[in-house]
Amino acid sequence: MTTHDQSPPATGTPIEAPAAPVPPQSQSQSQPQPQGPAPSKAGALALAVIVTCQLMVAVDGNIVNIALPRIQSGLGFSPGGLAWVFSAYSLAFGGLLLLGGRTSDVLGRRRMFAWGLLTVVAASLLGGLAPNAGVLIAARALQGVGFAFAAPAALSLIAVTFAEGPERNRALGVFSTVAGLGITLGLILGGLLTTLSWRLVFFVNVPIGLAAVLLAYRHLPETAKHPGRLDVLGALTSTAGSTAVVFGLIHASSAGWGSTATVTALVLGVLLLAAFVLSQARVSRPLIPLSLFARRDRSAAYAVFLLLFAAMSGTYFLLSLYVQDGLGLHPLTAGLAFLPLAVAQFLTARNASKLIPRFGAKALIVTGAALLLADSLWLAATGPESGYWDGLFGPLLLLGAGLGLGFVPLNMTILSGLAPKETGAASGLLQAVQQIGLSLGVAVLVTVYGRTLHGAAHPGRPELAHGLATAVTAAAAFSGLAVLIALFVITRTQKKN
Repeated sequence: MTTHDQSPPATGTPIEAPAAPVPPQSQSQSQPQPQGPAPSKAGALALAVIVTCQLMVAVDGNIVNIALPRIQSGLGFSPGGLAWVFSAYSLAFGGLLLLGGRTSDVLGRRRMFAWGLLTVVAASLLGGLAPNAGVLIAARALQGVGFAFAAPAALSLIAVTFAEGPERNRALGVFSTVAGLGITLGLILGGLLTTLSWRLVFFVNVPIGLAAVLLAYRHLPETAKHPGRLDVLGALTSTAGSTAVVFGLIHASSAGWGSTATVTALVLGVLLLAAFVLSQARVSRPLIPLSLFARRDRSAAYAVFLLLFAAMSGTYFLLSLYVQDGLGLHPLTAGLAFLPLAVAQFLTARNASKLIPRFGAKALIVTGAALLLADSLWLAATGPESGYWDGLFGPLLLLGAGLGLGFVPLNMTILSGLAPKETGAASGLLQAVQQIGLSLGVAVLVTVYGRTLHGAAHPGRPELAHGLATAVTAAAAFSGLAVLIALFVITRTQKKN
């Protein structure tokens, strides 16, 4: 599923000075850029500002989910209406990511980073002050809009600020580490803030977002713009298509795959996205340049990302339910239960950039996907007699280690060898793929989980354990397919001996 202020020294590896954002021969003549590398302190500050956005994305989904019961009672949501607190955000975020990524290429990455975060700040303030359910749902949708423009800009800022190679790999390691920590931090922070007031889970974004915007204008140079008319038709079809697919997947998790609304949304979404892809070959300034798929490694990396996000998000969602409903943990204790995952991801992502030159990106991607597969197979053996330490602790470590080892080289593979004018589009597509993978994983695993429980109103621990063990076989299928693609489609990457 997605998610989401840490300073770079937390990686244990000093951040080198960033190279000039774009090589002089590729820069726009009308947009002068700073020449020469910045000092390492400036590089660390720039990276800290960039990853703050990713931390906010990762924290936001989980912090609000923990607060849903209090939100329901506070604003009088119906059970069906409460689902829109999650869905409104996911639809806006997933639907606009392609447009958000391309807009950062055209209008400037720092500008879209700041404008997107200011939109999130305004939406969070609105959500915290919401007097009724309708206003809160609108605020969540507006948060999704803001993050859809800020998040691709943040990732592409890494691509153009840090030179390809060890410098960028270390920066991507920090980026991936913060994303993993943000998920667990969201659960813990959500539990703490919700005990005081559910409105605090929205207000917390306001000071962080404002600080990030102010620091961005101080420490991030504006990157070269690539002016030109946006592909309006492509923007409309890609947004409508992505939104329909995400809606169909969200709807499938509650109404089933045979629902008329689910089938209609998925078919319409696929048709619109197919029309969008065909249109991109005919326009002079495409929203998603088809040249992004010219490299076999990059195309395979996108596919692996989708599959691993599906495996991770579905597993994470069910585990967050199981530790509370099956093991009976308090919401705050449930958040702390995921610390092994965060620690494992932190340690592996921190060291992934050092391992890539030695073993190659492909080896790390295969290993990361294999660890997610092992995590699913271990959970499939979960029984009602399994407790936290003997049933979940080990799989959480494997899940975190797999994410840390896999995501850094996948990011590196997708962002390497790009023209400066393509980094925003590639970043937007990457995060759109992640969002679709997140929705797909939750939809598939929740469907299998629900069918295993046979609609029981109050299932006990044995039924819940059986449901979890059965559902994660779908996650194993996602991870297994990712392993095969990484092994046989991604080419052997260069490594240093």
